[in-house]
Amino acid sequence: MKTLKNVLPRAGAIFLLFALLCGGVYTLAVTGLAQFLFPAKANGSMLEVNGKKYSLLMGQQYTDNAHLWGRVMNLNVTTFKDESGKTLLYAAPSNLSPASEEYKALVAKRVAKLRAADPDMGEKPVPVDLVTCSGSGLDPDISPAAADYQVARIAKASGQSEAVVLDIIEKCTTGRFLGLFGEPRVNVLKVNLMLDGILQ
Repeated sequence: MKTLKNVLPRAGAIFLLFALLCGGVYTLAVTGLAQFLFPAKANGSMLEVNGKKYSLLMGQQYTDNAHLWGRVMNLNVTTFKDESGKTLLYAAPSNLSPASEEYKALVAKRVAKLRAADPDMGEKPVPVDLVTCSGSGLDPDISPAAADYQVARIAKASGQSEAVVLDIIEKCTTGRFLGLFGEPRVNVLKVNLMLDGILQ
């Protein structure tokens, strides 16, 4: 009959072994493999232009007419502070139920804002990703339909032709993985950097 005295050393040894394998060896192996195969992505898909670094994985908020607007961002700059008292930026998805009246009113307000900013689109349906928040609250991408919806406004406000704006959007569009998985998406930050001439 096994006693606690006999079982504990073996259980402790197994725990330490798996802690080392899963917490150490596995982590180092995956990190090393990622750095070898996909170094740019493993380091946050950072883009450095003129000494300034940008992450293509983090949504950036643009609200002026000359730039592409991304998904709704739920930013919180009042709740969290660091040890020195400096306010920390925090983002999260909305906790509102899609079936609630408050959520419907919020979406309707966002639709009205987009229709006012993009009058050339008339009554064309507003793409859903322009009026809803992503799970992270910091999604860097939008659908090609959401980007196309804004072309006329961006062209007028930036002084560039619609053809130029469409060409930039096309260059910043990523297709389905292996042509099968996921959906095509447009990186908002990349488009806006190209619109500003910061990125070629």
